[in-house]
Amino acid sequence: MDVISIIMAAGKSSVDVALYTLLPIMVIMLIIMKYLEVRGILDVIVRWVAPLLKPFGLTGMSAFALIQINFVSFAAPLATLSIMDKRGVSDRQMAATLAMVFAMGQGNVFYPLTPFGLHWLASIVISVVGGLCAAAVAWHVTGRRLSVAENPRAEALPNAEQNSQGILAVINSAGSDAIRLALGAVPMLILSLTIVGLLQGAGAIDLLQQLLKPLLRWLHIPQNFVLPALVKCVAGGTAYFGVISELIQQGKVTVGQVNASAGLLIQTFDLPGIGIFLGISSRFVRLFRFVAPAAIVGILLRTVLHLILF
Repeated sequence: MDVISIIMAAGKSSVDVALYTLLPIMVIMLIIMKYLEVRGILDVIVRWVAPLLKPFGLTGMSAFALIQINFVSFAAPLATLSIMDKRGVSDRQMAATLAMVFAMGQGNVFYPLTPFGLHWLASIVISVVGGLCAAAVAWHVTGRRLSVAENPRAEALPNAEQNSQGILAVINSAGSDAIRLALGAVPMLILSLTIVGLLQGAGAIDLLQQLLKPLLRWLHIPQNFVLPALVKCVAGGTAYFGVISELIQQGKVTVGQVNASAGLLIQTFDLPGIGIFLGISSRFVRLFRFVAPAAIVGILLRTVLHLILF
């Protein structure tokens, strides 16, 4: 096993993914989102949607987080969740919002996978359905005994940037954010692809596939999904995209299989995601035991819907 060659190959693949897939798509999507935000259109959408989300235990800022995670990236709602925490959103509403965020897919995986054959519209719709289901479970079932006391400022939306900002400033701002997100993904991509290469070189993946073969056959799951599922759980969505895109290009995974598995494998309920979101506030750590079961229910619903459709 040539370790240096594995690291070099992982580096090349990671830079290709970041520069030629992640970056162009994230630039365009962030420009659109930023433009809608500075023109106040996003606030109008949030205010219109917020009353519809009340039965699910969600607020106007929860709607903002919903839009951010599905249309930008898993990191986009972090600031919104932090503001919600500081403004004193009730424990029960916060649990519902966290469950929703954990159960939904993230834009930084949806969009780059679209050129590889992912059905974008269906994935987004099912993601929202799964997120709302998770929020409802957290609000009405797992977190029903949590406090509903909140600060009067909790319903306020994040302040939009000055709408006097010109289109060029919007493009520059969104472009710099996209570059930061794309380049920020490179270290995790290199690390995850290197670990994957080392595991493959050592024969660990083949051994795991053989051990799981009876179970996978019984569940009608292709053996090639052992690797991306493992990477997803340990290294997160961006690393999963790097692995699954390579498998698609190599012909080891079909477009139909990617779409069928998207409900289960494209979500933020993985080790990095849990660590990042719980790191925002100590209150989130306390609420996690109410959030986790609800998030799992939402992910399972998304999984079933994707399997039925694809």
